[in-house]
Amino acid sequence: MNDLSILRLIVEATIVVQLVMLMLVGASVYSWSIVFRKRAALGRAKADLERFDRDFWSGGDLATLYKTIEFRGNAIGIDSIFQAGFSEFARLSQQGVEAVEVLLEGARRAMKAQQIKEIEFLEKGLSNLATVGSTSPYVGLFGTVWGIMHAFVGLGSVQQATLATVAPGIAEALIATAIGLFAAIPAVVAYNRFADQVWRLEARYGAFMEEFSTILQRHATRSGH
Repeated sequence: MNDLSILRLIVEATIVVQLVMLMLVGASVYSWSIVFRKRAALGRAKADLERFDRDFWSGGDLATLYKTIEFRGNAIGIDSIFQAGFSEFARLSQQGVEAVEVLLEGARRAMKAQQIKEIEFLEKGLSNLATVGSTSPYVGLFGTVWGIMHAFVGLGSVQQATLATVAPGIAEALIATAIGLFAAIPAVVAYNRFADQVWRLEARYGAFMEEFSTILQRHATRSGH
């Protein structure tokens, strides 16, 4: 009774409780892998957005900016949205489209399609974080209930029930709940944080698309379309 170490309790737990613990540890490792990937992807997206804003509003030629992005290749984030809008606008202009509304609608449609792709990429894995965060406590609770049930069933063969006889079973069962919370809490916190960051990036992408559409409209009007 004096050696109720966590490791010993896990080793001596019932097979069902051990499987529950293993599932929760696996879910925790999986959620942390998503956290690290999303943190890197969102950090890169925000850094790219800040850099693009400086380049875009520096007063330089937009065609030069487009060629620079095209030269780098594999455009992602705000670069890909700008590239999609600019290339569609240029393509329609080269085809002889003169209606300003048609030019702008084409550019907006291309940018919107690319924005959806970028947001889907940034949101990839967030639903899995939400699933881990919402289900892990219940999985841990199942392990706890099973462990406690097993401990009390074992009391049927004991002449005199004492705290010493029931404590190990209850302790090993409660570890499952602890591991469930350990898996759930970081996943929920990360999901809320990343979802907010994705929403902010989506809003900034949308604002840029409106501003760029205005610039394209002025350009098309001056060009006599």
